[in-house]
Amino acid sequence: MIATPSRRALLAAAATVPLLSAGLLRAAEPDLSALRDITTGATPIGADERARRLARAQGLMAANGLGAVLIEPGSSMLYFTGVRWGRSERPTLAILPREGAPLIVTPFFEEPSVRQTLAVPAEVRVWQEDGNALAVVAAWLRERRLDRLPIGIEETVRVFIPGDLARYAPDARQVSANPVVRGCRMIKTPAELALMETATKVTLAAYHWLAPRIEAGMTGSAIGALMNAATTRLGGDPEFALALIGPAAALPHGSREVHRIADGALLLMDCGCTVQGYQSDISRTWVPRGTASTAQRTVWDQVAHGQQVALDAARIGATAGSVDDAVRRYYTGLGYGPDYALPGLSHRTGHGIGMDGHEPVNLVRGETTRLAAGMCFSNEPGLYLPGRFGVRIEDCFHMTAAGPRWFSTPPAAIDTPL
Repeated sequence: MIATPSRRALLAAAATVPLLSAGLLRAAEPDLSALRDITTGATPIGADERARRLARAQGLMAANGLGAVLIEPGSSMLYFTGVRWGRSERPTLAILPREGAPLIVTPFFEEPSVRQTLAVPAEVRVWQEDGNALAVVAAWLRERRLDRLPIGIEETVRVFIPGDLARYAPDARQVSANPVVRGCRMIKTPAELALMETATKVTLAAYHWLAPRIEAGMTGSAIGALMNAATTRLGGDPEFALALIGPAAALPHGSREVHRIADGALLLMDCGCTVQGYQSDISRTWVPRGTASTAQRTVWDQVAHGQQVALDAARIGATAGSVDDAVRRYYTGLGYGPDYALPGLSHRTGHGIGMDGHEPVNLVRGETTRLAAGMCFSNEPGLYLPGRFGVRIEDCFHMTAAGPRWFSTPPAAIDTPL
C-alpha cells in the first residue's frame, strides 16, 4: 500500500478514464451498471463498543501508572471519540483520563463542527485565537489532580504539542501512550473484524469486475482509476489502487515511467478501500493478456509458497519478527537476497492493519511483540527482480485462538489470480 492522490482526484479521473484499445486513444466512461453497493448491511461501531474501548484504555492507564492520554485528530481520536477532524496549526485534542469522561479541546469557532461527530459522552472546552490549547488542557489536568501523574502522548502527536504541554504542566512527566493506545487498537473486536471483512469483499468484487476489462495499451493509471470507480460503486471509499506493469512491478511502489499492457506483460496491482473507517489491502499479480512465461510462473509460485510459509509461522505467542524470519530463510534457500538484498524480498513480510492501512506492529525482523488473538496483518512477501518484473501476492489475516484466518483467500495460480 502507498500514499496516493486524494480520493476526489482519483474519482474525477475515473469519470473519464483514458483507454487505449487497438492502439487508438479514446475517452470512455466506465459502465458500472452491473455493480451495486454491497456495504449496506455493514454495522457502524456503536456506543457500547466505544464505551468498552474507553474502559479498556482506562484499565491500561491504571496498570501502567498513567494519569491521562493525549491524542490528536486521526484514527486514534476517531477510534476513542468518533471525532473526525483534521490537523492544523490550531490544535484540536482529545484527553482520555484514567477515570471519568474524556475531554475535547478545540478552537472556539470550531466547537459546533467538532461536536457534530463526537460519539461519546465528553466534556468540551474551547480556546480563543489569542490563547493556547495546551493551557486549557493543563488547567483541566490540575482540576482533575492529574497534573503530577505521567501523561501518555499518542505516538503520532506533533512535537510542538508536548512542548506546549510542558510549558503549562511542567510537573506532568510525558511518556509514550503506546501501552494504552496500541493495547486497545491492536486487538480487533468482532465488530471491527466484520467491517474489515466487508471492505475486503468490496476490493475483491472490484478486482473481479476490473480483470476482464483490462485491454492492450492501457496504462497503470487508467487501470487504477477503473479500480477506484468500481470500488466506489460497490460502496467502498477508495484508499489506493496501484497498478504496475512489466519492469515497473520490480519496484514495490512503482515507477515514474509509463508502461502499457501488452501480450505477456505482468501486471502487479495493490488495492484497498475503507468501509466505516476500516481498511482492506489486497495485491494480485498476473498476466492479463497472453501467456505467462516460465520465469514469471516460477517466481509467482515461489511468492505463493512464501505467503504460506508466513501464515504457518504466525502462531499465538510467536514474535511478529519470527514470521518475517521464516519467509526470509525460505527465500534465501532459493538463492534470493540474502536479507533485504535484490533480487529478493526488499521489504517486510507484512504490516498491521485496521483503521489505518499501516498500523503497529509489523511482521519484520527484530519485532518482539508476540502475536495474540485479534491482531490483524497483511501477508505480502513479494519478490522483485530489478529490470525484469516483480511479483506480490497480498492477503490479510487476523489471529484467532486457533491460529491465523484469512480475510481473503490467496489465489491458486498465476492464471487464476482471483
